[in-house]
This record gives sequence, structure tokens and C-alpha cells, in this order.
Amino acid sequence: MELKGKIAVITGGASGIGSAVCRKLVEEDVKAVGVVDLTEELTQICAAANREFGRDVWIPYRGDVVDSSFRERVFADMESRFGPVTLCVPAAGITRDRLAVKLHKDNGSVTPNIYSETDFRRVMDVDLIAPIYWSMRTVASVAVDRAKRGLKEWRPEENMQGAIILIGSISSAGNRGQISYATAKAGLEGAQATLAKEAIYYGVRCAIIHPGFTDTPMVRALGEDMIRNQILPNTQLHRLIRPDEIAGAILFMLKNSAVSGSLWADAGWHPRA
Repeated sequence: MELKGKIAVITGGASGIGSAVCRKLVEEDVKAVGVVDLTEELTQICAAANREFGRDVWIPYRGDVVDSSFRERVFADMESRFGPVTLCVPAAGITRDRLAVKLHKDNGSVTPNIYSETDFRRVMDVDLIAPIYWSMRTVASVAVDRAKRGLKEWRPEENMQGAIILIGSISSAGNRGQISYATAKAGLEGAQATLAKEAIYYGVRCAIIHPGFTDTPMVRALGEDMIRNQILPNTQLHRLIRPDEIAGAILFMLKNSAVSGSLWADAGWHPRA
């Protein structure tokens, strides 16, 4: 699929994988990228990027990805200014890692300390529900545009209309200390498989990438000891993946119309039992 002139929305676009994807899209000469993030420095980040690129292509939208009214404002503004949003990579994510069950001992009694429901629900909101809804809204953008042009079911002789890449994780296969994160990322697999079947009616592909441990602020927050002792020894590359490496894989998935399933970019992740 030709990306030149396309309109994209990337959540978590101010740093990490999201930022790297935004940069790759500019290299492909997209018309505009809606850069969605919660950081207070978002406007300055986009302004600096646009000066570097020599054109106003990164459009900042600061807000919480779980806020449905904010999501609608982003799409409405992008559509009114540039046209239908046809590319989406919902990359915003959080972790709230800890063991599912701990035991608390006090004066001879033992009580269970179970993972916080509040933390679990927040991770589900950000890492599972939000990406699905940003994806569905992208499909809707394409569908409405086609309806306005009198088009119904997409036909193979047409150009591909759009593409969505969900960000899974190697943790979707299960990972110690990540009961909420692993559940959310595994859930995205079902969402991807369903959207892939439904969205193709409008000519939109949906795929999912499962990155390994990538050099992002979220992974660095785990601490250098954790990275050195628990992550790198279990990774065949013996280093963290660079965000641009994952972004390159995502660009391949966006551009290659034969890609409709899942891609594991795990750097040879083989954790010990």
C-alpha cells in the first residue's frame, strides 16, 4: 500500500515506539500524523519535529486515550482538516507490574494480598479497550468516506484503503509479574483477528505486532538491574530492541498488503521457567 498522502493517527506518539513510527511515516511522505500523547511537552515536541522536517506534519493532540470525547475530537479535527484517517497505530501503553498474589504475615496470621483491581482496570482501559476503540474509529473514518463517495463493499481492483497495526507484546504469551499487562496484550489478539475479518469490507487491513523488550521509557522504568539480570540474559541479541527497529517492522506491515495477521519481533526472547 502506498503511504504517500495518507492521514495517520498514532497514540503514544511522543516517545518510544510511537514516536519512531511517526518519524517513519514522515519519511513515507504522509500528509499528516495526529500525534496523540499525555505528556505536557507534546506541543513543543511536535513543533521541534516539524522544524526538523521542514513542514507541519506532526499535529499534536494532548489527552487521555481512554477518554472517548477526546478521541472523537481528534478524529473530527483530523477529518475536517485533512480528510479521512486511514492509518492507525495505537501505541500508548502502561504497565502496573507485580505478582498476582502475595502473602502478608502479621503476628502469626497470614492474609493474601491480591493484585489491585484499580490497577488492573486501568491497564485494561489503556492497553486493551483504548487501542480497540481508536482502531474502530479509524475503520469508521474510512467507511463514512466511502459512503459519501457512493462506495459500498471494497473490491480487490481498488487500492487498499487503510491499515491498522495493534501493538501486542511477547507478554501476551504470559510473563511473571504481568497479570494485567499480559491479559491486555493477549486480548488484543482476539480484537485484531475480529477487526481483520470485519474491516476488510471497507478495504482496511488490521494486523498485530508483538515486540520484545524495547528501549522505551516504559521498559527503562523497570530498572537497570532488572534489564541486566532478567531481560538481556533471556534475549538472543543480548540487548534491548531499538524503537526504530520495531517501527521499521510496523512500516513493513502497513505497506505490505499481504500482511494481515501477527508478527513477532522478539529479538529471540526465550525466558527461563
